[in-house]
Amino acid sequence: MYSILIIDDHPLIRRGIRDLVSMDPVFEVIAEADNGLTGVELASSVQPDIILLDFNMDKMNGLETLQRIKSSNTDSRVIILTVSDNEKDIVSTLRAGADGYLLKDMEPEDMLERLHQVINGHVVLSPKVSELMVRGLHEEAQLQSREAVTLTKREHEILLLISKGMSNKEIARRLEIVETTVKVHVKHLLRKLNLRSRVEAAVWAVENKK
Repeated sequence: MYSILIIDDHPLIRRGIRDLVSMDPVFEVIAEADNGLTGVELASSVQPDIILLDFNMDKMNGLETLQRIKSSNTDSRVIILTVSDNEKDIVSTLRAGADGYLLKDMEPEDMLERLHQVINGHVVLSPKVSELMVRGLHEEAQLQSREAVTLTKREHEILLLISKGMSNKEIARRLEIVETTVKVHVKHLLRKLNLRSRVEAAVWAVENKK
């Protein structure tokens, strides 16, 4: 029999998980915590085989709880079980060592199947999470590549003016160059930054204070 610790700040969720797990004789819930701090202490003291960890909690969120558990003396497999399908949450928890990321809206039978996969050494993901993780990693890679891009002084000037909502004609007048030259610079900076339009360029420039 494999032991399970539930860390979730919603009593009804904990009860639902406990009832679900009780349907499978292979698993047993041996402890529960309603916050991350208590969860970390319990993980260390009871040494469960599996920890089902919520992401959005008061006092200490799932990511910090996960990091503390992974840095402690426990070998528990930690599965994030949450309603959050945010790409950043998925990527950050998996990078921090989570052994899986499951969404609470999945079918009960599917969740039990994932738990069996966990004890066999697999990293488990909800189908939707797999897609979101790929997207999140792709967007992160694009952001990192943009940060590494070197724009010319003129391209920086034009990007700044684009972020202020100026047209190519207005930019040409401001910089005292011909409009066709502005168009060439805009085309080059969009390609370098892997952006599709001047609107995306403007948003990126504002967000990154370029």
